[in-house]
Amino acid sequence: MSSSSVATAHSAAGWCGCWPTEPRLTLLVAGRSLDKARAFVESVTANAVLEPVAMDRDGDADAILSTLKPDLVVDASGPFQDAGPAPYHLVKTCIVRGICYLDLADATAFVVGISDLDQAARENGVFTLSGCSSFPALSFAAIDALKPDFANIETMTAGIAPSPKARMGLNVVKAVSSYAGKPVALIRGGKPATGYGLMDGIRRTIAPPGGIPLNSRRFVLADAPDLALLPRSLPCLKFTFTGAGTEPQILQRLLGLCGWLVRLRLLPSLSPFASMFHKASQRFAFGEHRGGMFVALTGQAADGGPLAKSWHLVAEGDDGPFIPAMAAEAIIRGWLSGRKPEPGARPIAGELTLADFEPLFSRFAIRSGIRDDSLSEVNTSLYRRMLGSAWANLPPSVAAMHDSTVSRTVDGRAKVERGTGLLARLTAAVIGFPADNPDAPVRVRFDCADGRETWIRTFGTKSFRSVQSAATGRDACLLAEDFGPFRVLIALVPDHGRLRLEIRGWRFFDLPLPLFLAPGGETFEEERDGTFRFHVEITSPLTGLIVRYTGWLRPVTG
Repeated sequence: MSSSSVATAHSAAGWCGCWPTEPRLTLLVAGRSLDKARAFVESVTANAVLEPVAMDRDGDADAILSTLKPDLVVDASGPFQDAGPAPYHLVKTCIVRGICYLDLADATAFVVGISDLDQAARENGVFTLSGCSSFPALSFAAIDALKPDFANIETMTAGIAPSPKARMGLNVVKAVSSYAGKPVALIRGGKPATGYGLMDGIRRTIAPPGGIPLNSRRFVLADAPDLALLPRSLPCLKFTFTGAGTEPQILQRLLGLCGWLVRLRLLPSLSPFASMFHKASQRFAFGEHRGGMFVALTGQAADGGPLAKSWHLVAEGDDGPFIPAMAAEAIIRGWLSGRKPEPGARPIAGELTLADFEPLFSRFAIRSGIRDDSLSEVNTSLYRRMLGSAWANLPPSVAAMHDSTVSRTVDGRAKVERGTGLLARLTAAVIGFPADNPDAPVRVRFDCADGRETWIRTFGTKSFRSVQSAATGRDACLLAEDFGPFRVLIALVPDHGRLRLEIRGWRFFDLPLPLFLAPGGETFEEERDGTFRFHVEITSPLTGLIVRYTGWLRPVTG
């Protein structure tokens, strides 16, 4: 595919943004408006050759493609939920012209129906792959990564949570509005069933191992191709669900309420109101500028016991919108490397692996990983359960400090600094933090029971305690540390040889308190010269420094 041409039907900023350094490609950025295509091309800095082209997917595509003669067309437009009376007009044109084809469709009927063109694509020697988006391309790659440990898979749940500040395009809102309140086929109790778009829901927390979780949220049923494709590859499924969890959640709930108008047949569709919903999403775009995705399976392990595993991804800032285009990039990079897909027309599900995506993730602030959600509290330490696959990133002495389910004691030395303000001294006294000491002996006793750890820290003759456990419910995937009536919620983040502890919330007698008033400061564990070292700093906007203690610990022998 050296020195080839790639045409995109309509412009796709996210897709073209994936190709800043690929000089072997010529990208023909096509849209109905030549001026807009030209403006986009002029805004992009890339080693690939970018050329603007005027083209309407639903127009005379044959005349344009016969002139351009591209090797591949990537349809990055939409919405595919309502592709008109001839939904495969462009696809058929590509097949007849001997042009390979990819699209970023996530509409079930469109993606599944592409298989009807399989024989024609084979006869013309081209590949035609539909669904090169988060669902089903990336979701099926995650499922394939989770499957090997299962003897039987019974449930599949998956969801996507876009950043509220990622500025969803109008076509995305049109696609979502098209199935709000309408029947969506899924599986319940092992039998075909019906849910309702944006109305049925589940609550989940997206939490890549070793990363900061997204806020727990409700995911509402979305019409994704996975719901139709999965029963073919996993015939024993008893439950399926694919959902979207948008923020602010109040707008999602309002759209779900509007879905009742469709479900009760008072309106044929919410599509005419898509523009209004789009404007509302732009105007009320508040919340963390982060997005994510999860895929979770449950079933039986090889020994017959229950097994639950999940894959999680979080993208920071503006990096999330690049993800739906990565499947197309992975296919093209494989082609450039001599791995051209086999001829035929089919959904992309199962064509790619997570290994195909991981080099693409690495260019962005994207963290992903797998959790074993069925790890035993009896046989697995608290921190190992919390960190999942990120446990492997811990330095040996840090891992050893936390890898036990039985009570143990460690000794060491520490430097202790106390805050001097009145509120800081009162807070330290209430909790029992140690006094100033440039070189204090330290003993820490870990008492383990029922999946919880009680930490008794003794500096000299002064002791204070806290209880650590895995938080549940809305705080799932966070470490909960209780100091009397206060609960601090912590994300465990391995980072360049350190285990950072980042505060994500706090409570007083289970009453949520404002995060901006939460105790903060730099807290981490690391290894130096083979020895476990700690740095704990507790500050507050109201008190300033409360306490800081740094030092080392080693297991007690004998």
